[in-house]
Amino acid sequence: MTADSEAMEAVRLTQQMVRIESSNPGTYEEAMAVFVSEWLSRNTAAEVRREPVHPGRDNVTAVLRGESQAHNLTYICHMDTMPAGEGWDTPPFAAEIIDGKLYGRGACDMKAGLAAAMIAFRNLSRLGRPLRYDFQLIATVNEEDAMTGAEQAVRDGYVNADSYVLDAEPTDSRIQVAHKGKTWFELTTRGKTCHASMPQKGCDAIAAMAEIITRVRQKLADLPVHPEMGPCTATFGTIQGGWNPYIVPDACKATLDMRLVPPVSNAQSVALVQEAAAEGLAAVPGVTCDCVVTAQRPAIEKDGGSFLLKKLRKAAAEVTGGELPVDFFPGYTDTAVIAAMTGCRNCMSFGPGSLEQAHRPNEFVPCGEIVRSAAVMTRLAEDILL
Repeated sequence: MTADSEAMEAVRLTQQMVRIESSNPGTYEEAMAVFVSEWLSRNTAAEVRREPVHPGRDNVTAVLRGESQAHNLTYICHMDTMPAGEGWDTPPFAAEIIDGKLYGRGACDMKAGLAAAMIAFRNLSRLGRPLRYDFQLIATVNEEDAMTGAEQAVRDGYVNADSYVLDAEPTDSRIQVAHKGKTWFELTTRGKTCHASMPQKGCDAIAAMAEIITRVRQKLADLPVHPEMGPCTATFGTIQGGWNPYIVPDACKATLDMRLVPPVSNAQSVALVQEAAAEGLAAVPGVTCDCVVTAQRPAIEKDGGSFLLKKLRKAAAEVTGGELPVDFFPGYTDTAVIAAMTGCRNCMSFGPGSLEQAHRPNEFVPCGEIVRSAAVMTRLAEDILL
């Protein structure tokens, strides 16, 4: 196999996996788990397992045993994607390559990254040399929802505070070492219906929700701005309420996604929303509000002295010929879950593609970035393990 054909192997592997639908919600990850586990079993000397997370939804784990159990190097990538949706110019599961870009649902988020990790893992296995530490590849389920696959990997003992953990999420040619925290809410206001010509006889649940939303946004603007991660943010992603234009609405439901930067904690975000709700209800007497926290994760700060960061910067520089920028990941990833659950200070992201392409029609990843990521991840593993 020539160097060029070996480099393009990661691109071909990405194409194969994009053609396997694994939408969440939708078809989920079963077919991907079969493909990934069979590929790893055929192409590596690793111990390959399917680890149940939900019925019919298994993490795939592969382990190359090292001489010491003190640490492990773990590449973790998720197998699920968002649903394809509408508005595509090319079939979302055709994995077509046009002008050096591979198109398809999951192309950048994150089947290209998974392919790069699989090739790097295979490359180390092929060397047949003793490893300092265990080398692990974990392909997770349910990252696009509650991230229960990563949680299960922690509970199963694959990763801990002494692990070196890298995910291959799309990072725009950057090394990303910190994450904003998040708190998700479901807010429900309840009032009293009446005819719209006599609104004073009712209690407007939508008006109360509007007051709450306004106050959340006002209070958010007063929170500290992190020097690297920027401000906390709030997105009211959905809102439902009312019957028709002629009836004062008696119920309204909204969802809120708050992204948090240090020093703001999840507890502080809950207190902020509860305070905003109390003030909003005072402005619309007679309405009540239920505030339910549906998910929360803490912010993960950068550790400038991280061993993995030092080694990843070195590997990237050797492959690319230059220093790559280091910043934070704007969303939340499997490595952030691991950092939050274990206290691990060596969890970060580096992978092909741009997060701006994720979850959109015509999602794509540049083929050259897939090849480069596989090379960086191979070099990183060699440097740490050999």
